[in-house]
Amino acid sequence: MERTFIMLKPGILQRRLAGEIISRIEKKGLQITALKMTTLDRDIVRKHYAEHLEQEWFPLVEDFIISGPVLPMVVEGPKAIMLMRKLCGGTFVEKAEPGTIRGDYALGSINPNNVIHASDSPESAEREIKIFFDENEINTWEDPHKGWA
Repeated sequence: MERTFIMLKPGILQRRLAGEIISRIEKKGLQITALKMTTLDRDIVRKHYAEHLEQEWFPLVEDFIISGPVLPMVVEGPKAIMLMRKLCGGTFVEKAEPGTIRGDYALGSINPNNVIHASDSPESAEREIKIFFDENEINTWEDPHKGWA
């Protein structure tokens, strides 16, 4: 079982899209084992995006990410990282294919403020989960319908 970190970014709640996106994750057979709503401060954003602090686009992303509530979550399942990256689509809106979360819900044609974050590796997932969740907040559960999802 693989664990990954996902975050629905500002605008998702305001646009009433959280349920649709969560439904896509569940329909893929992945389990949401932790979920909360929070508004981030700059310290947490900088910790989360530590490897990108020097990128020219970082200040725009930082301002965007603190502009409203986010929904961080932990998602588990076989190949969860790869599956979530495929569900999300290309990082930049102009590369996100229709049918993906970013392709369907991100606004504009060129915009670094896409609607969802997904960890890109097991190491990133582990680091990001620890930023947002204590281990006791993660509720792994056995799916009684395993094999049917």
